[in-house]
Amino acid sequence: MSIVLVFAGLALLVVGGDFLVRASVGLSFKLKLSKLVIGMTVVSFATSAPELLVSLQAALDGVSDIALGNVIGSNIANIGLVLGITAIISPLAVDKDFYKLNWPMMMLISFVLYYFLWNDNLLSAMEGGILFIALIVFLIVLIRSSRKSIKASTSEVDDTLAVVSNFKIVMWLLIGAAGLYFGSDWLVQGAKQLATSIGISDYAISVTVIAIGTSVPELAASVIAALKKEKALSLGNLIGSNIFNIASVLGLTAIVKPIAVNPETPEILSTNIFWMIAFAAVLIPLILIPKRFEIGRLKGMLLFGAYIVFIFIALK
Repeated sequence: MSIVLVFAGLALLVVGGDFLVRASVGLSFKLKLSKLVIGMTVVSFATSAPELLVSLQAALDGVSDIALGNVIGSNIANIGLVLGITAIISPLAVDKDFYKLNWPMMMLISFVLYYFLWNDNLLSAMEGGILFIALIVFLIVLIRSSRKSIKASTSEVDDTLAVVSNFKIVMWLLIGAAGLYFGSDWLVQGAKQLATSIGISDYAISVTVIAIGTSVPELAASVIAALKKEKALSLGNLIGSNIFNIASVLGLTAIVKPIAVNPETPEILSTNIFWMIAFAAVLIPLILIPKRFEIGRLKGMLLFGAYIVFIFIALK
């Protein structure tokens, strides 16, 4: 039954997230927001909604391991699994602007998260607020300064949603909200039952099974695009997703309910958060060694291989 709840929860999160993105974009057009702002803020927040609801549900249920594991595992999966597999299928060109703003912000916010958790084994409401404010400042700087990311962000916005009816927007919001609410509840309950039944921690399940599950839509879209020889994946968007996971998902969750580090799972601070930082840090040497500014098949294999090692260690 626990497996059924996990998969049903993931399916509802995917459906709910998709409807929420459509409704958010349609509503943004009604409010006369520019495509740039929609692409870089509204879509980004909406696509983080499944992770946010899972972490919030877990925190409210007193399972902080799942709240933290979901984000740490998703950030590792975004680079090791999604980027790794996509690069194996089709080499990925890296824009030089990548390491001027996005990558430093990802590293900074990763270290800040580590410090907040290491300091007192708690991500407090104030610390969550600091993370979220940092995200807002980052978005403002990004919108003002980055011309190339403007093209990437506006290309993701579906123009047909500019003429959608108010009735459809309301229905999509209701479907999306219901999908996210029930999906997150089923996923957290299923994960707790699964962890108990196979004798491993909630955290191990969240950092592997749940993290991979919430990364599946992005992975599927990237692989399909790579197979079609289209633009497979924007590295900037992937890094942006990692920044949102920490600053938005954990930040907002901590504001509602502070997230404590479970003393029974010391690997959160002793091992896994360093895996997350290492996967982020290794991107710079990867894009600077030959071929420069390209993540090709060999580099993709290295990332994917490292991810398999991480999963093996996490489930031991």
